Amino acid sequence: MATQTTLTLHPLSSFTFTTKDSQPEEDPSVAARLQRLQNNYEDMGMRRTVEAILVVHEHGHPHVLMLQIANAFFKLPGDYLRPGEDEISGLSTRLEGQLAPTSSDPNSYGPKGEAGEAGTWEIGDCLAQWWRPNFETFMYPYVPPHITKPKEHKKLFLTLSVPKNMKLLAVPLFELYDNSQRYGPQLSAIPHLLSRYNFIYA
Repeated sequence: MATQTTLTLHPLSSFTFTTKDSQPEEDPSVAARLQRLQNNYEDMGMRRTVEAILVVHEHGHPHVLMLQIANAFFKLPGDYLRPGEDEISGLSTRLEGQLAPTSSDPNSYGPKGEAGEAGTWEIGDCLAQWWRPNFETFMYPYVPPHITKPKEHKKLFLTLSVPKNMKLLAVPLFELYDNSQRYGPQLSAIPHLLSRYNFIYA
């Protein structure tokens, strides 16, 4: 019989959050993003994306850290990879760029009193894979049988300073669960993905 993996979650209060310089979105709209995806696909093939599920606890309940853009759009930290780039080191690089403290503020993100040095991210299990079959917003947790050339492959990794134009929010699992209307199918599925773990609250 398989044993359940135990993870220790740190409280949200043990983290310090400040702001970093703005990191503007590359595309002004969803349509523009899909058009850029299509243009890049013609040059580089299928896009590979990596994102981090960072989990803390607040009031004895797991919370997932997310970026909020323009008060309406929620996303996990991470981004797409360059062709041939390693997934784990690539995700660490993106987390460093999006969340790590600047040299002038060494404690802007991370546990209080610790400097967030490059390469200190602990990338854990790959919890989910999503596939974009066409140049559309829909993604699936499998490759549809009639699709031979997906346009994007996204992986979500369990992982343990915020741009001025984004808010880093701690969203409780009960808020995400079965709430695809607000968060979309990928983010609302996170409580299911995390149900395989037994959490200990530090």
